[in-house]
Amino acid sequence: MHVGRCVLYRRWRDERIVTANQTQRDRLTEVMQGIHRRGWCDGTGGNFSVVLQHQPLELLMAPSGVDKGQVPADQLIVVDGEGKVLTGKGKASAETGLHLRIVEATQAGAVLHTHSVPGTVLSRHYETTGGIALEGWEMLKGLVGIKTHACSVTIPVISNSQSMQELGDTIAPFLETAPCGFLVAGHGLYAWGPDLDASKRHLEILEFLLMVKLTQMQIGHL
Repeated sequence: MHVGRCVLYRRWRDERIVTANQTQRDRLTEVMQGIHRRGWCDGTGGNFSVVLQHQPLELLMAPSGVDKGQVPADQLIVVDGEGKVLTGKGKASAETGLHLRIVEATQAGAVLHTHSVPGTVLSRHYETTGGIALEGWEMLKGLVGIKTHACSVTIPVISNSQSMQELGDTIAPFLETAPCGFLVAGHGLYAWGPDLDASKRHLEILEFLLMVKLTQMQIGHL
């Protein structure tokens, strides 16, 4: 009887894991499609990940070189803490290492990387200053820990590199104090949060504020 209960428990546990993973697959696909519709990851741009487990670390991601708005849930891949593909077909994004670095440093539950026009343009413009200050906007309250519009946050901006190790080393000192996001110059925004929904919210808030900043510059109000 005891052995039978153990078998039933393992079967129940495994079924729950499969169900949870499928839910995460469906949800990540849905989020990527929404981001694509907003023009934030045109072509094969952008990369997106959800943490399946922290110990040992496993990320659910879209494969590299595909249209992120067209990826079915069953074509997502799983990578380990070294960026090696564990399940699924296709290659992991070259930027997987940066996702892993962010997750390890912040304990994020998801990382979303976009290539919007405001993020790309502003990141190049503010590359030499190292950050973009945003203050006084009601939408700031959508970022975790912010309770009033009467505040200021600075989105770090780092120079681009084809080396994920170099990018990770450069942004590492800023991850603890960054407003759940940073910009890579001429490239785009990385945003994260404790889970996929929070990461999506932070991404939307930061993209909105970047659009506001770009609009200010266009009308001559810095």
